[in-house]
Amino acid sequence: MQFKPLFLALTLALAPAAHAANLSDVFRDAQAYDAQYAAARAAWLAGQEKAAQGRAGLLPNVNLGGNLRYNNVDSSLSGGDADFASNGLSVNAAQPLFRRQNQVLYEQSKGQVKIAGMQFQVAEQDLILRIAQAYFDVLQSQDNIDFINAQKAAIAEQLAAAKRNFEVGTATITDTHEAQARYDLAVAQEIAEQNSLDIRLRTLEKLVGKPAGALDALIEPAQLKAESGNIDEWAARAADGNLQAEIQRIAKAIADQEVERNRAGHYPTLDAVAGYTVNNNQNFGTTQVDTRIASIGLELNLPIYQGGLTSSRVREAVANQEKARQDLENATREASLQARQAWLNVSSGVARVQALEQALTSSKAQLESTKLGLQVGVRTNLDVLNAEQQVLSARRDLAGARYAYLLSGLSLKAAAGSLGPADLAEIDRHLKPATPQ
Repeated sequence: MQFKPLFLALTLALAPAAHAANLSDVFRDAQAYDAQYAAARAAWLAGQEKAAQGRAGLLPNVNLGGNLRYNNVDSSLSGGDADFASNGLSVNAAQPLFRRQNQVLYEQSKGQVKIAGMQFQVAEQDLILRIAQAYFDVLQSQDNIDFINAQKAAIAEQLAAAKRNFEVGTATITDTHEAQARYDLAVAQEIAEQNSLDIRLRTLEKLVGKPAGALDALIEPAQLKAESGNIDEWAARAADGNLQAEIQRIAKAIADQEVERNRAGHYPTLDAVAGYTVNNNQNFGTTQVDTRIASIGLELNLPIYQGGLTSSRVREAVANQEKARQDLENATREASLQARQAWLNVSSGVARVQALEQALTSSKAQLESTKLGLQVGVRTNLDVLNAEQQVLSARRDLAGARYAYLLSGLSLKAAAGSLGPADLAEIDRHLKPATPQ
């Protein structure tokens, strides 16, 4: 079991070297590889076609038709049967002059294009958050392994000292057993954390399509500060700018237009039409008859009764309109709630980091005092081991709090609808290339 961490470390060391990467580098790799983001891009491209489809209802419609037939006629007028061939060719065009349904549909298509674009922005924000989470998860595991290794080294010194003291008769075997137990526990923790790191590296690799390589680490001490603006200001910004809320706002407008479009089913339609037809056939096998017909004019259609279909569609659209209104209200409230939660996480995150920094300083001071107490005989070896465990816990909690603060800041901007790649570049300013091990 003790050889597993060494084996994994050698495996990573012998792997192909990769250049150090920061958050922005990893995000660009994910943009080119992540399947979820690629699907969103394809959906956005598909959504752009809604405008062309809606506009088609306002443009001319031209059709070309033709026929070729063999005819058999039995007529008393000609005194017998006639067999002859006939063929025809026609071109017809129609230009809508007034079709209210088509006009509304075109306006709806513009909103659908906007929704497609915003959904793609949502996918980008989601990718940013997924990348940041995976990136910081890897850094957290790497930090934990470094902390455990430092603790192992300290415990190893205590173990060696306990064995020497036991040999010379100044300590009991209990001190040796306590130090050995703590060392074995640290080895077990290292194995578990190494396994966690490997899983998190595979998670990041799934997003970027290649081994992550060396990742830039957080500068210590990181200069963290709370976001400007109070919680109510951020909640208001989220209510107005959140992308999901804006999508629902446009969907509500489309639902309003859908009511009008279905009501337009009662309206008349007016088209300008033109056609040209050529027919060639024989008259009972004796006379060749060729006809050419050209026409131009207007066509008016007025729906009278369709079995209640139009009225039913109007009632359906009104119900969906109310649903869209409630969806918008829910999305707005949810955006405000997300912004408030993220703001509180950011604000408390700064305070928590500062408190943990002080706790780490105090834990280190306690460890030094406990070691001194052991030398003068007022502290036991177990007290030193407990103090070292407390230092490890403080360092681990501090690192986790720093990463949680950065993620909360990204979540806050996502709730307000302003999260973008520039925010990752801002975090990159707090990163530095990892120190070679």
